[in-house]
Amino acid sequence: MSSYFFRRLLIAIPVLAGISLVLFTILALAPGDPFEELATNPNVPREVAQRLRAQYGLDDPVLVRYVRWAAAMARGEWGFSFASRVDVTTLILQRLPTTLFVIGSAQLLGIVIALPIGILSALRPYSVFDQVATTLAFIGFSLPTFFTGLLFILFFSIHLDWLPFIYRADIDATGWRWAWEHVRYGLMPIAVLGLFQGAALMRFTRASVLEVIRLEYVQTARAKGLSESGTILKHVLRNALIPVVTLVALQIPAMFTGAVITEQIFRVPGIGSLLIASILSNDTPVVMAITFVYACLVVTFNLAADLAYGWLDPRISYHG
Repeated sequence: MSSYFFRRLLIAIPVLAGISLVLFTILALAPGDPFEELATNPNVPREVAQRLRAQYGLDDPVLVRYVRWAAAMARGEWGFSFASRVDVTTLILQRLPTTLFVIGSAQLLGIVIALPIGILSALRPYSVFDQVATTLAFIGFSLPTFFTGLLFILFFSIHLDWLPFIYRADIDATGWRWAWEHVRYGLMPIAVLGLFQGAALMRFTRASVLEVIRLEYVQTARAKGLSESGTILKHVLRNALIPVVTLVALQIPAMFTGAVITEQIFRVPGIGSLLIASILSNDTPVVMAITFVYACLVVTFNLAADLAYGWLDPRISYHG
């Protein structure tokens, strides 16, 4: 296992380097100028914008700029925001707790909903409960999150006036009041993301349990007199949930990318809204840092899923 882990780490280094080079080249060649406002402002001398471009090396060749950026990243220097005039690290760390709260709560909600419903649907295939749950799951992952978010706003915020549709992170309260306000403001974005992920996870759980429950060793356990609950817990779920665990690991990077749209809809001050604002303002250092972090998440959790599958399933061997 350890040798496989180190081999995958060695493979991940050139993969991330190639991804970062492609991302940097696309952003460097994209139209737009971060100092365009200065260049078009008649009150600002043209030499000021040219001096800033020279200071940040924007007129250098793309390969030279990439090597400079990669060396700075290796030292832990993520760059300087053109729009906010602060370090990129500071910007990301300011937004990260909110994003982690929304994504972590949404992932937990999806798991809590998907696992029991998926297992019960598989234990009662083609029943009324299974048909209703399957239909709702199909609807859940067929509707995009921006559409579901708009429906939530129209129903819970405008029609019923129960929940605020604009997220606030700076809540002026303490104690239980502070916790309750965070729940109120975060409930709709968490529900939109959680239900979307939970719908796909529920279908996958149902299919996995159905596949295992029909295997011969499960029938043998029943024939030997083992109770139905014991058969389900010891023989079915233990093996059926192995691929589900790996799917949960693979869903986490998708949650971060899906949060980009959800944060825009509910005005959540997280990483996703920072990415959109940076793209609109041609803030290349911030865009590059966030997209590279997303790429690192995908590579890391793919590795984590492979390792988890091999650790949970004794039939998988990484030797040789």
